[in-house]
Amino acid sequence: MGGAGTGPELVDYLLYEPEESGILWIKFNRPERMNALIGNSQEQGTVAKVGEYMRAGDDDPNIRVIVLTGVGRGFCSGADMRRDNDPSTTGDNFIGNRGTEEGPDAARQHFFHGFTHLHRDISLIRKPTIAMINGPAVGSGMDMALHCDIRVGCENTRFISYQQLGQIIENGGSYYLPKMAGLGRALEFAYTGHLDAQRAYDWGLLNYMVSSEDLEQTTRDLCDRIMRTPPMVQWISKRIMRTAMDTSLENTMVLTSNAGGILNGSDDADEARRAFLEKRAPVFRGQ
Repeated sequence: MGGAGTGPELVDYLLYEPEESGILWIKFNRPERMNALIGNSQEQGTVAKVGEYMRAGDDDPNIRVIVLTGVGRGFCSGADMRRDNDPSTTGDNFIGNRGTEEGPDAARQHFFHGFTHLHRDISLIRKPTIAMINGPAVGSGMDMALHCDIRVGCENTRFISYQQLGQIIENGGSYYLPKMAGLGRALEFAYTGHLDAQRAYDWGLLNYMVSSEDLEQTTRDLCDRIMRTPPMVQWISKRIMRTAMDTSLENTMVLTSNAGGILNGSDDADEARRAFLEKRAPVFRGQ
């Protein structure tokens, strides 16, 4: 698929698969380790590359929806605790550690720059993002899934937190879980660290729960429905709704009033109205 710019610098442990349909598939690709992460705060670490890949899709005018998923049986099993996961031995030229490596503040900077800050990059993507959670989403994998706009799961979906490693849930879970599931349920998860697919669906963490055989088709059908709507409507709605989570009704009213007038004069709005009257499929350009 052609796009603007040269695209991301590709790595073998994270796949970048744009389709002519307008869907970009980003896939964790270490199935032999349940898609555990490579590195932590390095510029070529998995979490940083997810953000880089998503920004490339955001900049590509041919991409309408971005789907994050995993190859094999797992979505993402989080940090790789094996000793041979040292980035200096991977041969992938890891450079540019974002956190201080020494000193009393090293641990905080490692988590903030290596995971917490990078996770947030996902939430800042303009276009719709979907986590297709084909298996366990553990630790950092769970946080990245929660930062996506929509989550589609199956009977193999699991959310597992950091408790077994003596860590709290990071910003993805600590921020979104109380808002999605309510404080009591969020704290129950914080205390226990495990959530199966049915409870995740019941709690509102999963938009869909289908059989594993239907997972990809359900995701594709959802993407197809998303792509029938003017992209600017989606981009602005996403930004307003995410902002509204932390602001007042009055501030939200200002945002919607301003955006409504802008959208009404857009080319895509004109195309939507013409297509409706002419009873045909619209062709949107994001303008």
